[in-house]
Amino acid sequence: MAARPRRGPVPSLRWEREAWRAGAALVAGVDEVGVGPLAGPVTAAAVLLAPRDRRPWFRRVRDSKTLTPAAREELAAGIEASIPHGVGWATSAEVDRRGIAEARRLAAMRAIEALPRAPDAVISDALALPLPCVRAEPKADARSVAVAAASIVAKVARDRWMAELCARVPGYGFCRNKGYATPAHLAAIERRGPCGEHRLSWAPFAQPQLGPAR
Repeated sequence: MAARPRRGPVPSLRWEREAWRAGAALVAGVDEVGVGPLAGPVTAAAVLLAPRDRRPWFRRVRDSKTLTPAAREELAAGIEASIPHGVGWATSAEVDRRGIAEARRLAAMRAIEALPRAPDAVISDALALPLPCVRAEPKADARSVAVAAASIVAKVARDRWMAELCARVPGYGFCRNKGYATPAHLAAIERRGPCGEHRLSWAPFAQPQLGPAR
């Protein structure tokens, strides 16, 4: 049985249709996840929609934060199998060097560059990008089909990466916390110190007593 999204705003193609009517042949939706965690990358995804695209999942996509993990996995599989998409990453080290705002932009631009074709217009979730024809709208992941789809692809990609990190760097519970500041994660940091995937410029790491884990 198809997984159903939780109740919430229903994304539409309103902004995509406006771009198509203005002459865009391909519209990209782009969104990033992993902005708030203490560890792991910022991950962005971009998807391409054309005017004649009609997919069954259009009616079911939502902001990835409102979906269950099973629903995200199912939808991501359908999205990736049916439309062009790209994923981009900004590492924890890049977050430390460049700041979170620039890391978001870096991941988003890498996702767009990973698309098989360049978009004629871009819809982003309130993120200004150094491209022509960018529409940066607040809460676009809840309002645009393309951005909602991108949010799902990005979230599934990052969660898988964090599960792999959990196996490579045990002891922090990355499989469960995905790098977020849960009590168990903070307790592990207190015991072990940070690992190489933690964002060392963020609290609680900006403290002299916390050295890297060995």
